Amino acid sequence: MAHQIPVIDLDVALSDNPPPELLDEIRVTAEQIGIIQLVNHGVDLALIEAFSGRAGRLLSLPRADKAKLASPTGHPYRGWRQWPDDFGRLELERFNVGQFDNADDARAAGVPEDYLSLYEHRNVWPADDPELREVTFRYIDASRRVAEQVLTLYARVLHVPDDTFPHSTLPYLTLTVNDYPTWSYPDALDEDKLLLLEHADGSAVTVLHQEGDYAGLQVQLPDGDWLPVPIVPGALQVFSGTLLTRWTNGLLRPARHRVVAGGTVTRRSTAVFYYPSLDTVLEPIAPFVGVDGTDYEPALLWDQVRGGVEDYLKVFGRPEQVTAWREHKPYVAPLAENSAGR
Repeated sequence: MAHQIPVIDLDVALSDNPPPELLDEIRVTAEQIGIIQLVNHGVDLALIEAFSGRAGRLLSLPRADKAKLASPTGHPYRGWRQWPDDFGRLELERFNVGQFDNADDARAAGVPEDYLSLYEHRNVWPADDPELREVTFRYIDASRRVAEQVLTLYARVLHVPDDTFPHSTLPYLTLTVNDYPTWSYPDALDEDKLLLLEHADGSAVTVLHQEGDYAGLQVQLPDGDWLPVPIVPGALQVFSGTLLTRWTNGLLRPARHRVVAGGTVTRRSTAVFYYPSLDTVLEPIAPFVGVDGTDYEPALLWDQVRGGVEDYLKVFGRPEQVTAWREHKPYVAPLAENSAGR
């Protein structure tokens, strides 16, 4: 069977009378691959361009200036960071933003006291672009609306009530911008180089926007092969995460994806990760649990995310990065002399 990633008109798919074949296509893709592309998704293209332009400006600053935007406490999911390979060659740069700037803002928004430690490490914003913060939070909120619409869409294609998948007035959200440099080292073939390793997101869904001159993002097919995700101008990609798989008792496949090197210009992607509220108990939802029950044990979302930094550093953290985190100091990974970004 030849697989492809459908480009879905979200307005049509959520209309009162969508074509049955369209809903069937969405269902099959969600069950077998875990990613769809959306057009007419309701996010103002001017907002997408404004955010991407400002984020791109930040990530194109001199390295010494970007180093000042690293998390002052060494938090890997706040501010700017760079990610070299084992030879010190830059694979990607990131700018990470939490849902709230700090614990006081989270408290004011209604986050319970038990969860405020998640926001003790503040966001980092460039002093020379005061508008970036406002544009970023508007972008996160717009992506939240898309995520919730897709959860409604998936409920419809699975013939369950629209509100089957939990929506919250206070979902848990994070944003990451990745810039991938051109990979032009004479001893490394593009097709052999992974800039982002294979993984599935732990979110319910992830709303992505990608741009560049090559389809470096790839998604895994049921037979293990990899399918490039075409760059469709103005489109948003929505990945199913492992949380959605849990909710559906394994019915909907999480999108396993990776990024390969290539292209002649920097590739950029912006991801907003959507979770329900932190007090949500994660377990299969009744319509998806048959007579055989489930192998998924109930778990509180808070228990899944509160140790996220420690879990990440155990797997990916380099000794000097772990030390910086323990000492609450900024960390900037060293690059080789021949690396992009030097």
